[in-house]
Order: sequence, then C-alpha cells, then structure tokens
Amino acid sequence: MDWTLECDACGATAEPVGLPGVCACGQPWLVRYPRRAQTLVDRAELRRRHGMWRFRSWLPIGPGEAPVSLGEGDTPLLHAAATGRDVGIEDLWIKDEGANPTGSFKARGLSAAVTRAASAGAPGFVLPTAGNAGVAAAAYGARAGLSVRVYAPATTPPPLLMQIRLFGADLVLLEGHIGDCGRAARAWAAETGATDLSTLREPYRIEGKKTLGLELALQQNWTLPDVIIYPTGGGTGLIGMWKAFGELRDAGWVTGALPRMYTVQATGCAPVVRAFAAGAERCEPWQEPWTIASGLRVPGPLGDRLMLRALRESGGGAVAVPDHALAAAAARVSRVEGIDMSPEGGAAVEAARVLRARGDVGEGERVVVFNTGAGWLYRSPELPVP
Repeated sequence: MDWTLECDACGATAEPVGLPGVCACGQPWLVRYPRRAQTLVDRAELRRRHGMWRFRSWLPIGPGEAPVSLGEGDTPLLHAAATGRDVGIEDLWIKDEGANPTGSFKARGLSAAVTRAASAGAPGFVLPTAGNAGVAAAAYGARAGLSVRVYAPATTPPPLLMQIRLFGADLVLLEGHIGDCGRAARAWAAETGATDLSTLREPYRIEGKKTLGLELALQQNWTLPDVIIYPTGGGTGLIGMWKAFGELRDAGWVTGALPRMYTVQATGCAPVVRAFAAGAERCEPWQEPWTIASGLRVPGPLGDRLMLRALRESGGGAVAVPDHALAAAAARVSRVEGIDMSPEGGAAVEAARVLRARGDVGEGERVVVFNTGAGWLYRSPELPVP
C-alpha cells in the first residue's frame, strides 16, 4: 500500500495493515500519501471519469482494485438565487448530498470504509447511527456481501429505520442518544470481532468524505468558495474537506486563500459551538441533547479537536440555530428551489442568514452550504412537513 497512517495528536505513524482502529493515544488516524504525486495532467484527466472514485489517486485504493460502490458522488452544486435573496447572499450555492445512492453524504465515507475493511478481511460490521450512516452502512455492507449490525436511538425518524431494515441490517434500537449507541457498538465489536465503522474510529470514512472538497473544487473549475457552511455532528465531512483543501493546495491544483469553514449545530446540541466560543481545544459532552436534525445530535464527537482546529485555521467559526428556524428554512428552500432539504441542510441555510446578518459573510462573497441528506428520510407522522 502506498499510504501511511499518522496520528495528528501525538505524531505516531503506522503502516495500514489489517483493520486499523484508532491510535494508541485514543485519537483518530489520518491517511497520508507521501509516495504519490498529483500532476496537472492528472487533474485534466479527471473530467473523463465519473463518481466519487474518479478521485481514486487521492484515495486509499490500489491500482486495479475495485471499490465497493453504488455510484456515489457527482452530486449537484446548485446556484440558489431565490434563497440567496432571502438570506442576503447573492452568490449562494447549495451542494445537494441528498442525491447520493443512500440519500446522504454518508454514502461517500461508507463506500471508502467498507472498501478497505472488506479488502482486509472484515467478517462483518457494526456502527452506531443517528440515521443516515446506518442506512449507508447497511447498503454498502449488503453490496460487499457482509453482515451489518446498527445501533440507533429509538427516536430516529422512522423512514431512516425502515431503510436500514430494507438493506438487511440487524437493527437494534436503544433509549438514549448516539453516544449510548456507540458504547453498545464497541461492546458488540469486542464480543464478536465485527469491524467498528463508528465515526473516526477507523481511518477511511474521512477519506471518502474528503471527496466533498475535491468534487467542489472540480465543479468550480479548480477554484474554491470564500465560505463553506457545514452542518456538523460527528464532523468527518468538515475535517475531510479541510484535509482535501490542504492536499489540493500542496499539489498546486488550487491557489489563493482556502475557504473559511463554519460549522452549524442545533441549539439543543451544540458542543462544538460552545467549545469554539470558549476558546477550548476539546468539547465538553452536551447534556440531554435533542434536535429534530438527528444528524446533529452528537453530544461528544471524537473528532472535536480536529474540527475546532479546522475552524480556527480557516478563519471561520461556529453558530447554533434553533429547531424551529432550521425546520422553517428547510421548508422554504424546498419550496423555492425544488431541493429536498433535510433538517441539517435547513440549519446550514439558517446559519448563512445569521452569519450574513452579523457581518461574518461579506458583500459579494461566494458561499456554499451543504444539504447533507434527503428530506424525505426524516418525514413521518411525528415530524410533519412544516
């Protein structure tokens, strides 16, 4: 393999053999590619290819190796003129990850993670989920022909649970939040030998999420926006994009300032926002987390240090919005743009309004917000369309 693993916290390195979890210090491994060189000829060649795996030279996969894929990636980047007028940002764009095969951005990370784990001989998988990751893990596990057990909060929207079952996963519902599900998943992994696909507890989901940034740059003809607003729970998308932008700059594929990264969370669960405001390097776990945006209900993310560093290095920040505002924003965008917005996507749009109003986004700046999943996956009698 022509990549290595590096712990950004303690500086340890390791070869990517077997089924790596986290560093001995307890922090996530990051994938590095010291033996690869990306050329401008390679950049031009990308336009001949399709999907997330067009970026295979940036990803942990060997020559000739076939990924476990359902056609993820190539999601639309749409100019949102009506929404831009509403929030006061003329150059506003929405990256619609709901167009992925399993209905969310989680398809990217799970395609990469399942590809590597299956190649290394994983006997099966387990992970906790707030919803979308469980759907993606179930689908990619089925694609790889391997069993999947998913632990989810009983409060997860029913359509998400239905999709997990549809793809054949063993679904276990627990009272509590994703942190409780994470403890159960780790116990199951220890008992059975199943590979734990939890957020940042293996190194490859983040590499799949990195393609969010690579694809964004490609779609804008190798330029980058001024601002990215990203709904954040576990944080792999935010961390992955910031990693991608650094790698693109080092390769000479993009030049100039990198985007200012802003995380958005719900006021009912905002550990990253609180830590950022306090100048802390780590998050304190959020007590009694609740939000209708289930993907944001992560009270103690393992990637907190990496998220907070990305926000500060980029000159960005963090903002929390209430449930009523994010739900209203999602409904409004769906009606005027024709994009099926998830609650998390609504949170990103509402954050754009807040950031513009307080002057964090300037006149004429290009802003990209992420709709991380399809809205239909959240709709049920308990959560009607606003």
